[in-house]
Amino acid sequence: MTLVVPLSDRFHEAAEEWADIRLMETEDALEVKAEQALLEVEHLVSGVHEVEFTVEDGELRYDPSDELAKLLSKHAENTGVDEATVLGLHVDLFARVFLDDDAKRPSSAPPK
Repeated sequence: MTLVVPLSDRFHEAAEEWADIRLMETEDALEVKAEQALLEVEHLVSGVHEVEFTVEDGELRYDPSDELAKLLSKHAENTGVDEATVLGLHVDLFARVFLDDDAKRPSSAPPK
């Protein structure tokens, strides 16, 4: 089951902040933040340490582990929304993982 999750404004802002602090392209930061969020969710549910996904056109495409698929299905049934929406909420929850609120762009970095 491939889930397609539109990435929220909150997620995009976190990726932009990540990119700015680490002097990387926003597209690369979107992938890093997506991987971090998926790993957090998958690890909590199934113990998975690696995930394969794509980020394209503002959407995350992911095939969850069997354990996560079961959890998403259960939550979807309980809430009346689809599995992709449930995964999107979890991914959005973890969007700011590993962002240090005190971190700043290096002073030696070129201007934006």
